[in-house]
Amino acid sequence: MANTVQKITLAPARPIPFNKLVLSQANVRRVKLGLPVEDLAESIGRRGLIQSLHVRPVLDGEGRETGMYEVPAGGRRYRALELLVKQKRLVKTAPIPCIVSDAASGVLIEEISLAENVERAPLHPLDQFRAFQAMREKGMTEEAVAAAFFVPVNVVKQRLRLATVAPALLEVYAVDGMTLEQLMAFTITHDHARQEQVWEAVRNSWSKEPYQIRRLLTEKAAQASDKRVLFVGMDAYEAAGGTVLRDLFQADGGGWLQDVALLDRLTAEKLKAEAEDVAAEGWKWIEAAMSFPYGHQFGLRRIDGEPVETTEAEQATIDALTAEQERLVAEHGQEDELPEAVDDRLGEIEAALEELANRPLRYDPAEIACAGAFVGLGHDGRLRVERGYVRPEDDVPATPASESEGDTTGGETDRDGAPAQPAVQRAVITIGGTSPAHEPEEEDGIRPLPERLMAELTAHRTLALRDAVASRPQVALTALLHKLVLDTFRVRSGSGCLEVSVREVHFTAQADDLKDSACARAIAERHASWEAELPAESDALWDSLDALDEASRLALLAHCVSFGVNALHEKPNPYGGMGVSEHGLRVRLAQADRLARATDLDMVSAGWRPTVANYLDRVTKARILEAVREGSGERAAQLIDHLKKGDMAKEAERLLADTGWLPEPLRLAVSNSEPAATAECDADSCGT
Repeated sequence: MANTVQKITLAPARPIPFNKLVLSQANVRRVKLGLPVEDLAESIGRRGLIQSLHVRPVLDGEGRETGMYEVPAGGRRYRALELLVKQKRLVKTAPIPCIVSDAASGVLIEEISLAENVERAPLHPLDQFRAFQAMREKGMTEEAVAAAFFVPVNVVKQRLRLATVAPALLEVYAVDGMTLEQLMAFTITHDHARQEQVWEAVRNSWSKEPYQIRRLLTEKAAQASDKRVLFVGMDAYEAAGGTVLRDLFQADGGGWLQDVALLDRLTAEKLKAEAEDVAAEGWKWIEAAMSFPYGHQFGLRRIDGEPVETTEAEQATIDALTAEQERLVAEHGQEDELPEAVDDRLGEIEAALEELANRPLRYDPAEIACAGAFVGLGHDGRLRVERGYVRPEDDVPATPASESEGDTTGGETDRDGAPAQPAVQRAVITIGGTSPAHEPEEEDGIRPLPERLMAELTAHRTLALRDAVASRPQVALTALLHKLVLDTFRVRSGSGCLEVSVREVHFTAQADDLKDSACARAIAERHASWEAELPAESDALWDSLDALDEASRLALLAHCVSFGVNALHEKPNPYGGMGVSEHGLRVRLAQADRLARATDLDMVSAGWRPTVANYLDRVTKARILEAVREGSGERAAQLIDHLKKGDMAKEAERLLADTGWLPEPLRLAVSNSEPAATAECDADSCGT
């Protein structure tokens, strides 16, 4: 006969007057955690008692029930109810729903209290985000949600923003596939497709920190501190329909402007209007651009102008500002640190005095007629006008006096014989330094290599250079000495005792085959070999290095120096801030070329070959044909010029396999020249 399974009987909830309940001394919760009792009381007052209390009858000395009940599970709820009674918001005889367990049960009362707390599953943050969103969609305001759950309104806004991240990413977060900080980083854009694209790019990467995610999401946006934004104004941008990305979780410096094309258009329009105002002064030409390269005025003659006299009102302003500046300095000059308000005011005074001291110039109208001006933006977004430059073709000698005597109009008359009125000159305004009639390059023409491809190719070259430097200790020593000499004989900022260091540069853009290249394997094997020999403890390491023979010391030095090599191409940041400057990139690549020549670097010997994946499928058909023409000859190029791009790339890989052909970024530079600024290299340069 089969055993009958004994059925479980659950005790129903029953009302017990509050004044018949006492807090059990067997309740295991002693440390205060979670929602304060005061807030829990407010929650009960708003929503009622959501969860019943668990109680047991209190027995007397003979084991008989006394009519009182102790509460081993639900102590915080009991205290909240007790507070409501004290506040006279709940009568002391109010019936409280309770689950009454058998006092004679074999289950210890401490076990019940512990089980209630331990077996409680915490709410996943994502469930809270979605619950806030559901309440918001059903009509509750953000303020009402915040009041209902005793949190600041900003917290509710943050949670609501988290709930709007792409559903696919929320599911990843739900199964702990990403951290809360990473999820927060995705909230700066509402573009779900872009969010998913960035996650796919970083999910298997070693670099998927929140700041990296934010950088990728905003790489095509303009920060509020951008000089274009300062020039146009955020209000004008938003009034034109532009959107701003904001980060609710971190200081964002005003946010990121998403519509860069709109920002550029507004900047160009305002810059053109400013250029027309300057042109109204009578200049022959106006060059307008957001920025001009260093030396843009070389080869032009600068005409002299006389400073405009300071007006009485301006002088009064200067005197008042100077007096205020002297007073503030006298009052706070002895303090170690100026109050923030005083420091800000002194900065404003200095800026105002500098602007008043920069007097406009008055020019001879005759010279204005043959000269021009540059109209651009300063780093702070202010309009910058450089007047009075004469081009060589306009720099003609003055007309001899004998040819112009008695005729101030140059000898021209109208039909009645009266002197003609001078013609009004209209300035030629060029925006952005390019002619409107500029023809765009054909789609399949020889265009510059894509930035990403340049970064990947130069990552290969950087790794090969590291391997080459590590195998040439004398070159490594020269590179290190070069760094030390620059530090010693050039004024540089820095701190500490010596500040000689090698910082390994990681490749954010790299081809899939980089880690499997011969150079990568050689570097890894060399590193592992040295790591196995060197002790970890500092004093022991010093003794070990001191005991090495000269050849081993040089080899180890070369290996360490090689990790500081950075020959990467990256897109310069023309607006300052993060990234490499255009000057810094030139210095870096020039030093990389010098290092390549010193080590006799040959990328073919280093193992690089053009393939469909690493180059040929990444460029236009014209580039593919150019490569085959250079590597295998004109005849080979003609054999494949009729093919579709995919087939052409595959055939080109076969034709170039053993030719030793390299794209320009990987070729050994033949020039021995280097920018003069190399001696003033900064952190963007190639060396250690």
